Amino acid sequence: MKILIATDTYPEQLNGVSRVLEKTEKELMARGHQVKIVSANDFTNFPWPGYKEVKIAVFPGGKAARIIEDFSPDAIHIMSEGPVGWAVRGYCKRNNLRFTTSWLSRLSEYVSIRYKVPLKWLHGLLRRFHNSAAQTMVTTDGMAAEARALGIARVTRWRRGVELEKFHPVETKLFEGLTRPIMLNVGRVAVEKSLDKFLSLELPGTKVIVGDGPQLNELKRKFPKAVYLGIKEGKDLTECYSAADVFVFPSVTDTFGLVNLESLACGLPVAAYPVTGPKDIIGDAPVGALDSNLQVAIEKALLLDRSDCVTHARTYSWDVATEDFISSLVPVSAVEALPVDG
Repeated sequence: MKILIATDTYPEQLNGVSRVLEKTEKELMARGHQVKIVSANDFTNFPWPGYKEVKIAVFPGGKAARIIEDFSPDAIHIMSEGPVGWAVRGYCKRNNLRFTTSWLSRLSEYVSIRYKVPLKWLHGLLRRFHNSAAQTMVTTDGMAAEARALGIARVTRWRRGVELEKFHPVETKLFEGLTRPIMLNVGRVAVEKSLDKFLSLELPGTKVIVGDGPQLNELKRKFPKAVYLGIKEGKDLTECYSAADVFVFPSVTDTFGLVNLESLACGLPVAAYPVTGPKDIIGDAPVGALDSNLQVAIEKALLLDRSDCVTHARTYSWDVATEDFISSLVPVSAVEALPVDG
């Protein structure tokens, strides 16, 4: 198939959606499919105020239409609800083309928190966006239940995998000399990640933050005892996971949290709140501790067997995840009636 995927992220951006997109593109191409990624990079864009890592496409509609027509895809998938996503959705609606979408982030909640926009209005836009799609893909059963509760009508699962060839236990002396236990967080350093809840805990040991983002300087000033390593990738990131004693995931807004899988694959148990994402990944497996008291979760997770974490992570396959994606796509020219907006 010729598959066009539209996204408001871009390949160089370090976040879960970009990493999922990168891996999915490789898996699709390995199966012989042609893939065209339409991203914020394809248009005039500007950095989101206060969040320079995010690019906002400027009036992408006309160029998006030309890209779609030049590629002539067999299937169209929209991964985000930003300007690029809306432009491609609009083109499909005008031309009676069927398409699928993903609900992969709590963009509505983030915008509401930052700009004080009523969440009810944003959820209305979310329903309108996704209910025009033939299907909306979500990562977990928990997110499927949330989507249906919001009024998103046609929901299907697109599971996740972990790159076991990249993430696995390695011998390293990376954190030698730091006071144990090493409590690690990896990801975007932003207010919605609730890192202050982790960094404010009075615990023995060393807190280590890997990543960059708009809240980094503020956290450095507020919590100077933590170790901030910036962005790490590839072998350096694998060493961070392998050298730590517990992975702490304080976010309550993530829809999945791919970093949880990466940490488990390196033998690092997870401590998190009992929310969508960590609940779905960990379940009842003895590979993490979920508690409304994050300190209790950390203390429990430190007692877990690292080998169990590796075994659990190996049940997450990108091969299965890619087959989920392919089976959920729809042909653009299907005869069936288009779904109505919600």
